[in-house]
Amino acid sequence: MSQITEPKNARSRRTRAALLRAARELIENTGFEAVTMAAVAERAGVSHRALYLHFGSRSQLLTALYQDLADTEELAASLKRVWAAPDAVSALTEWAEHIARSHPRILAVNRAIERARSTDADAEELWSLTMRNWLSSCRRLSRWLEEDARLSPAWTVDTAADMLWCLMSWDVTERLVVSRSWSRARFGRQLAAMLTATFVAPVAEETNRRSE
Repeated sequence: MSQITEPKNARSRRTRAALLRAARELIENTGFEAVTMAAVAERAGVSHRALYLHFGSRSQLLTALYQDLADTEELAASLKRVWAAPDAVSALTEWAEHIARSHPRILAVNRAIERARSTDADAEELWSLTMRNWLSSCRRLSRWLEEDARLSPAWTVDTAADMLWCLMSWDVTERLVVSRSWSRARFGRQLAAMLTATFVAPVAEETNRRSE
């Protein structure tokens, strides 16, 4: 998906923001299928012509919404804290905190996309992009653990990346935060403990392995 440029004119920015907000509300309240160009224009209170001046197609609108979520929910800033960590083990803990910070905020949108992906090409494109981005980040994290000689010998870079990716499932977030009423703080803390226990080789174990 290509980056969609935000307009410089203040009035145009307000219209664009209203359209993106309307699209998100429709997804969260009604479902992905409800997001038609006409429905978004009506909910935002703008004309069809104004809508098409900003987004030439539904696909462009949804791409912009995907990009906007990263800004409005500060996903990029949250993820940046992972890669700014001083070492791989600290990054793994920060990764858990990132998931706990960000996933509950965008759960409704992504659940709607997930439900619609089998019948809606735009939803499938958004879903596939999300999964590729997730897996790329998980592979980067597991490779960092290996480079720091802290990846548990039970895992390779690829298998650790795959398991980290699976543990990002929306099911995990929904069951713990929604069904079990965990706070985001508790979710992050317990997830960090599990990831550390699962993927990190103890220092003593690593020292012994190096001396063999």
